[in-house]
Amino acid sequence: MTELTFLGVPIDSVGRAGGTEHGPAKLRALGLADLCEADAGDLDVRIRGEVRDPVTGILGSADVLTTTTAIRQATAAALTSGERPFLVGGCCTVLPGALAAARDVLGRTAVAYLDGHLDLSDGVTSPTGEAADMPLSVALGRGPAAWVDICGGATSRVEDVVPIGFRDPDEVPTLEQIAPELGLAFRPISKDEVQTQGPAAVGERVAADLASGAGRFWMHLDVDILGEDVFPATDYLMPDGLDMDELVALMRPLVGSPALIGVSIGCYNPEKDPGDVYGRALVDAFSATLAS
Repeated sequence: MTELTFLGVPIDSVGRAGGTEHGPAKLRALGLADLCEADAGDLDVRIRGEVRDPVTGILGSADVLTTTTAIRQATAAALTSGERPFLVGGCCTVLPGALAAARDVLGRTAVAYLDGHLDLSDGVTSPTGEAADMPLSVALGRGPAAWVDICGGATSRVEDVVPIGFRDPDEVPTLEQIAPELGLAFRPISKDEVQTQGPAAVGERVAADLASGAGRFWMHLDVDILGEDVFPATDYLMPDGLDMDELVALMRPLVGSPALIGVSIGCYNPEKDPGDVYGRALVDAFSATLAS
């Protein structure tokens, strides 16, 4: 895993300065980039705009599309060079561009999506209009049409998208509505299932399934998969998430798989982390994961 290349994506889909867009710089300063072979700096991207676009339903819609194109191009260049990109956000808006690049360069690519939410909203069903509500919807070609188009269409097959760790009860109606359309191939794994089956066992099974199916996969982590008592330095707090040891056990077989082609992380907000306690804990978790 030492061939990872750190690439900062300083964005926050709330559409204003601050928040998670400071995450890449802070995590770099705390040593996350030192776990990688190379540091490619930060993309020159930001998301601005606090009014939902009437067509896409997205806050800062124009910047979201521009950012997605920049991520797609940078990730494609890294993959073409044989690197495994580590996109450090920022928010979960990083994912569609990364998956578009993987499809462009390598072909069929799956995604292990570690998140407290399913992020299957679109420009209508999202309660906020934030692009970070929509990454998997865009990946499946169900999101706002302009965003799907800028990715060159859907990036992922239903059977290649595996959400892991979701627990937001507010998303149940959305899941119930779209599950029949997605069919039996869509098999999200809830937080309760992760804990019941064991994080390591879930990680091993998902890594094996994605490797045997698509042949390669991307891993995305939203830190809100962790409980609010474990990791309060994020904007969407929920109780009863994983703890750090469980997260490390879940990630180890995923990042250790030879089928892994890239990693992204989102939603760490340094402004909610006085003393850098939780940023350091996150770097330590990746250090433990990569060292295993």
